[in-house]
Amino acid sequence: MTKTGNRINVPLSDRSYEVVIGEPGLEGLGEEVKKAGFKSDTKILIVSNTDISEHYGQLCIQTLKKSNFNPKLILVDSGEKNKTLESITMIHNAAYEHQLERDSLMIALGGGIVGDMTGFAAATWLRGVAFIQVPTTLLAMVDASIGGKTGVNHPGGKNLIGAFHQPKLVLIDPMTLKTLPSREFRAGMAEVVKYGVIYDSVLFSKLEQFKFINEFSDLSNIQIEDILKRSANAKVNVVVSDELEAGQRAILNYGHTFGHAIEKICGYGNFLHGEAIAIGMVAAGTLAIQKNCWTQAEANRQLTLLKNLGLPTSWPEINFNEFWKSLLSDKKVKEGRIRFILPKGLGGAQIRDDVSKDEIMLCIKKLSNRFF
Repeated sequence: MTKTGNRINVPLSDRSYEVVIGEPGLEGLGEEVKKAGFKSDTKILIVSNTDISEHYGQLCIQTLKKSNFNPKLILVDSGEKNKTLESITMIHNAAYEHQLERDSLMIALGGGIVGDMTGFAAATWLRGVAFIQVPTTLLAMVDASIGGKTGVNHPGGKNLIGAFHQPKLVLIDPMTLKTLPSREFRAGMAEVVKYGVIYDSVLFSKLEQFKFINEFSDLSNIQIEDILKRSANAKVNVVVSDELEAGQRAILNYGHTFGHAIEKICGYGNFLHGEAIAIGMVAAGTLAIQKNCWTQAEANRQLTLLKNLGLPTSWPEINFNEFWKSLLSDKKVKEGRIRFILPKGLGGAQIRDDVSKDEIMLCIKKLSNRFF
């Protein structure tokens, strides 16, 4: 991984690309697409949703037309419940109507859900066309847009249908966070905390110095840029070391084994993804104490930080048997063993598949007794 100014190179051989943070922003999208190697008159399908398109859709179309591209905008329904194969069919239909060819391009303009769906649609249209990520939520900027994971949900679990398909460019304009609802901003901060726990203890300490954070305006431009760059660096370094998640990349799933089960059982949308991950990190932190991976003091620091960021930390009232069944359907299960990502102190993590059902039951009992 190399970094120059606000550009972070993701070196993946012929799949390499840049993560551009800050300037030129959305107004420079057309020129950045050119720099990524696309020729004039390239057909481009922009995938977004109503809320995001209202603010940024026409700007993206204008800058692409100014650079002599041929863009078309399609809107998909937002929300985790709409992250389905039916939505992918809508994108495929639009690709057919716009006559996308193998050298055409899709652009995801929106949050992680739009990015995941657009990437999967691109991976499966004509056996794979290029796509670019233009994330407009904090969660998508620091996590979902980088690394090439794409997909949709199945009734049996989250992201069970998908493909690895690296983008050709990730263009992050921090100013789009101005229109992000406070709840969505706080949910994105959960993924930032994740990087602090599993990879970057300096980032974690910096987050602890912030006063209560509720929305984008509570942080300075310098603080936002620092958060974005440190998070992106962490994600890029892990992805480059293990692109297809054969091993160490799994540490990026810290809090997700518990969190995905919470999302599924409580109903997609009742908890935002980042909110469920925050609860999942508290649970994983409790499990890590049981397994002697870190101390109670470190777990308390994580809990305090999550609360200070306005994130939920209380374990929901859910049936354990239903929860256990959901854990077993998680895509990270290998040879019947549930894999958990547990912190080993602040700034490091490990993959564990030696956690018994009894240990998980004890962990949930501790959490339930603590919060109810």
